[in-house]
Amino acid sequence: MLLTELRTVSMRNARVVLLAGPSGSGKSYIARRTELPVLCLDDFYKDGHDPTLPRAHGTVDWDAPQSWDGTAALHAIVELAHTGAAKIPIYDIAHSRRSADRLFQLDGSPIFMAEGIFAAEIVERCREAGVLADALAVQRPPVVNFVRRLVRDLREHRKPPRVLITRGIRLWRRDRGILRRQITLGCDPMTARRIWARVRALRSACDTPA
Repeated sequence: MLLTELRTVSMRNARVVLLAGPSGSGKSYIARRTELPVLCLDDFYKDGHDPTLPRAHGTVDWDAPQSWDGTAALHAIVELAHTGAAKIPIYDIAHSRRSADRLFQLDGSPIFMAEGIFAAEIVERCREAGVLADALAVQRPPVVNFVRRLVRDLREHRKPPRVLITRGIRLWRRDRGILRRQITLGCDPMTARRIWARVRALRSACDTPA
């Protein structure tokens, strides 16, 4: 969306900046540094007993977009954009299920960020709904993503260590392809510094009278 267009609509409804990127690329950290309200899209994973979950090699493929409820994520984003608040699930990754819900509020911010590995999957649907401000993807070397991802997942006990190491190697091999797909779906690839600069420009546009 052009900055002049964002100035016009920011007085009516909020708009979302979608932030994608391979697992371990630093999406959560980058999003927090923008000082925007941040919606974690990982909270929209399907429960582990959902029969629609994709499977690979006899286990659930949590890295496939079909393991994620994009429609529920889209509905939450649209509700946030139009009302400034929405009830959001809290997802327990270690137990593969929703553990509770929480109220997420924008507190008057005209822009908010929604980050997650599947954010690119809803770029076009957010654009069609008229709530998209921008769509970005974190671009970092695959080896950096591999190390960051493994350290994070082991620290948070997300899954058994053997599962995390096996998944990490698989994702390392697929890293560049994942980013290419996100670019194809409408995300601009950027370093963290460029993302922060882009968000500052969007915030400035909202603060400037039309």
